[in-house]
Amino acid sequence: MSGEPLVVGLGARSYPIHIGPGLIDRAELVAGHVRDRRTFVVTNNVVAPLYADRVAAGLSAAGIRAERIVIPDGEAQKNWQTLDRVFERLLDLGADRRSVLIALGGGVVGDLAGFAAATYQRGIDYIQVPTTLLAQVDSSVGGKTAINHALGKNMVGAFHQPLAVIADTGTLATLPAREFAAGLAEIVKYGAACDLDFLAWLEGNMQRLHARDAAALSHAIRRSCEIKARVVMEDERESGVRAILNFGHTFAHAIESAAGYGAWLHGEAVGVGMVLAARLSARLGRIPEADAERLARLVREARLPTRPPPIALERWLEFMGRDKKNEGGRLTFILLDALGRAAIERGVAASQLEELLASA
Repeated sequence: MSGEPLVVGLGARSYPIHIGPGLIDRAELVAGHVRDRRTFVVTNNVVAPLYADRVAAGLSAAGIRAERIVIPDGEAQKNWQTLDRVFERLLDLGADRRSVLIALGGGVVGDLAGFAAATYQRGIDYIQVPTTLLAQVDSSVGGKTAINHALGKNMVGAFHQPLAVIADTGTLATLPAREFAAGLAEIVKYGAACDLDFLAWLEGNMQRLHARDAAALSHAIRRSCEIKARVVMEDERESGVRAILNFGHTFAHAIESAAGYGAWLHGEAVGVGMVLAARLSARLGRIPEADAERLARLVREARLPTRPPPIALERWLEFMGRDKKNEGGRLTFILLDALGRAAIERGVAASQLEELLASA
C-alpha cells in the first residue's frame, strides 16, 4: 500500500500525488474525481495492452465506464496530428466540459493528454497515471503540458494542473532498461540542482536503483516528487525559481530537436545536458572541475550517455536560441553555484559555448 500522499499546495488547484505499488487497481483514488462524469482514458499502443484493462476494471467496479483513446507510441507522436486525433475522438464520443481525461502512460502521453485537457472546450479536468520512471518523478507533476514543434521541443503548450497524480511503482517492472535509465536522469537532476544530500544518497544507491529495489525506488521517487512539489508551489508558472528544474535541459532539448524526436530518449539527452551544464559551470569558475566530473561519474553510473551526438555549432545555437528561458535575445542556462544548488545564468557568450562543445 502507498503511504500518505504528497500534496502540491496550489490553493484551489491543489492535488495529491499517490506513490506506491498496485495503485492502478485502487479505483477509489480515481472514482471520487470522475463519478457522474464522462471519463476517457488516453494511452498508447504499448501501455494499453499492459494496464488499460486493469484501469477499466477498477473503474467499472466503481460504477464508472471509461472510453479508451489509444495513440501511437513515441516522442515523434507528440505533435499536432496526434493531438487532433484525440480531439476528434473526444468530439465523436460526445465529451463535454465536465468530462475527465485519464493520462495513462509515460511523459509523451501525459504531456499530450494534459494539453488536450487544457484546450478541449477551453479546458477540462484530467488525472495523471504515469507508468514510466521519468513520468512518475517529473513530467506528471507540476502541470506543464505541451506538444513538440519541428523547430523546438515543447514549444506549444499550457500550464494545466491535474486533479491527482497516481504513480503505481509496480508498473516499473515492465519498463525496458533503457527507459528506466532515462528516468534516472531526472532523479539525478533533483540532487544536482536542489539537494546535495540526495545526490550523495544516489551515489551510494545507484546499483540498488538499477536492481529496482523497492525500498530504494520508493525513496528516490518520493524525494524527487517532494522537491518538485516544493518548487512548483513556490513558482507555479516558472517565472523565477522553477526554472532551476530545467538544469541540463537547454542542451538536452537542442539534442532532441537536432537529432530528430525519438532518436534520443529525453532522459538520455538530459544526462548529457547535465554534464555539459556542469562543465560550463566549471569553465565559468562557479564550481570546481572535480565537482563537474563527480556529476559526470554519477550520470555514467546511471547508464546514461555523457557525450552529445555530433551537432554543428550553428545548429546548437539555433535550437538553444529558441529556448523558452531566453529573454531579450540572451541565451539563458541553468548552471551550478555548487552541487545541490542551481541558479539562472543569463547571457552566456557564444564563444564560451563553442569552446565547451568543441571539447565535449
